[in-house]
Amino acid sequence: MELLTINNVWMMICTALVFFMHLGFGLLEAGLTRQKNTLNILFKNIFIITTGLLLYCLVGFNLMYPGFAEGSLGVFGFAGFGLDAVAAADLAYNEGYTYWTDFLFQGMFAATAATIVSGAVAERVKIVPFMIFVVIYVGLVYPIAGSWKWGGGFLDQLGFYDFAGSTLVHSVGGWAALVAVWLLGARIGKFKDGKPQAIPGHNIPLATAGVLILWLGWFGFNGGSVLSADPALTSLTLVTTCLAAAAGGVAAFLVSTAMYKNLDLTMFLNGILGGLVGITAGADQMGPTDAIIIGAIAGIIIVFAVRFIDKIKLDDPVGAIAVHLFCGIWGTLAVGIFGAMAGWDQFVSQLAGVASYAAICIISTFVILFILKKTVGIRVSETEELEGLDGYEHGMDAYPDFRMNEH
Repeated sequence: MELLTINNVWMMICTALVFFMHLGFGLLEAGLTRQKNTLNILFKNIFIITTGLLLYCLVGFNLMYPGFAEGSLGVFGFAGFGLDAVAAADLAYNEGYTYWTDFLFQGMFAATAATIVSGAVAERVKIVPFMIFVVIYVGLVYPIAGSWKWGGGFLDQLGFYDFAGSTLVHSVGGWAALVAVWLLGARIGKFKDGKPQAIPGHNIPLATAGVLILWLGWFGFNGGSVLSADPALTSLTLVTTCLAAAAGGVAAFLVSTAMYKNLDLTMFLNGILGGLVGITAGADQMGPTDAIIIGAIAGIIIVFAVRFIDKIKLDDPVGAIAVHLFCGIWGTLAVGIFGAMAGWDQFVSQLAGVASYAAICIISTFVILFILKKTVGIRVSETEELEGLDGYEHGMDAYPDFRMNEH
């Protein structure tokens, strides 16, 4: 009982840290976009965490952990609506945590996937269609996809490994962001004569605070994924997480400085996030040197991914696709290169996982958003975009005493 209590307390602390990450996402996205859209950004983030938890309670948790029967294909299962009071009363549910803690910890992860999309579609998406998308994606797509690995589904049986969600959380959000950005189109003024134009964020100090909060939250994201307070494994996980983040930031700023001849703080910040995403799939398997290499490569990927996304004329205001999709794929494949189970068979399993999640996320996101685009529309009018979503969508200003005319 004493060990269960210790493990459960650690898991609850980690749950609180992952919850805190939603503040980090909100500040990062708001800081990297324009003042006239700040309230809109924050509204979407609050909607995602509140609605995400309710959906996960009603259907998501039982879709993600359906208890696949032996011999099942491991593709779809559903254990029923709502939470199970009988399972919750069983203290032998798990040696690392109680049923309630399990639900809450996993529920925080569910909301994160949609938050990634929020940043990528910022400054031009209609809020109501976005909310409809979040309900479907968080309520159905994310938990069904999650069941394939974490729920004991077919990818778990194939040997695919994703410790804390480089693919299951970050790429799931990243693939959706990629499709959403393509369907939405670029912001007005982003591309001129085919060349990308910088649209600076309004508050880089806020964005910086957001990244540091996210880094802190990753102590719970990865540390909690040990699923107990095991001292050796938890400590190793936190060390590899922090080293990868540091290496990602340093590599991104060095490479971007060499390429563009300026010390770009936003590239530095996204490099840190790229390192965090990259190490997440195998944080429990890597040594310090491996973690630094994985993080550094993720940081380099950030620089070239941002450039590539601009080159193909996609507009991602916060770099979410570069961070969560490109580095999520890299981190997942890195398990087959550096991990304790590294080898060709493991690498193929990792590739199979990447491909499977690409398929479900691309298809489902396209279907949901294409239907919304053809029915209610997913993009605001030119006037609304130029004058700002805060006034048109919410009838309020984030900074009413410092109103600026931004175009």
